[in-house]
Amino acid sequence: MSALLELQSVETDIGGSRILRGVSLEVNSGEVVALMGRNGVGKTTTLRSITGLRPIRSGSITLAGQRIDRMTPDARARAGIGYVPQGRDIFPHLTIEENLHVGLVVHGRRGTEARIMLDRVFALFPVLKEMLSRKGGVLSGGQQQQLAIGRALLTNPKLLILDEPTEGIQPSIIDQIGDTLKKLKTSNISEKDATAQSRQEAAEIMGAVTTLKKEGALAILLVEQYVDFCREVADRFYAMDRGAVTISGDIASLTDEVVKVHLQV
Repeated sequence: MSALLELQSVETDIGGSRILRGVSLEVNSGEVVALMGRNGVGKTTTLRSITGLRPIRSGSITLAGQRIDRMTPDARARAGIGYVPQGRDIFPHLTIEENLHVGLVVHGRRGTEARIMLDRVFALFPVLKEMLSRKGGVLSGGQQQQLAIGRALLTNPKLLILDEPTEGIQPSIIDQIGDTLKKLKTSNISEKDATAQSRQEAAEIMGAVTTLKKEGALAILLVEQYVDFCREVADRFYAMDRGAVTISGDIASLTDEVVKVHLQV
């Protein structure tokens, strides 16, 4: 089966300097892939190359079998890429409701479709529904991250790209987002999940997962420094150094020795 997202020998320059040096990776439908590495090795440039915010010099990028590397960023978004950049990029002077409404309007979601999609977001992140009138700028880091992810989900993406989702977030919120990512990539909820939350929360999340399943599998590409978070939610990983992928494999192969050699400063 062909990959949902595939990069082949991608090279990208910034200001005349080569940043990406032959990056190849793939993400399959329904899986979470972690892109890891020390600061400054090209992770964010890889994401920006995928989304079209940074033009590539050579190589190819395909989404669902379609070449997208010459498409504009908005065309790539319409093709099925949802992007939550580092820093979240929410509108600080707009309320949660208004931030979400912007996501709906930009992508032409309205009426029943919009309500269904909002219900899905509220099921995954109940705090957003409880704080609809609160402005984005006064939210905690974790709440802003949930808002940014929720807004991205309103585009109904095939691929969700997250750049440093745990940056500046308390560990308890990291665990909550980790649980949500696991539920986004699966099509059912185990009894173990249900015991970790109230019965009501489990029922709401089950409804959201059912909706996701009907809409099709969602893949997630995750840039993350928090190794335990990656081990918890990812299926596979790629590690980068100096603009190239140096090692990859199943998440079970992300051993302490691999972390020491490829990830630690």
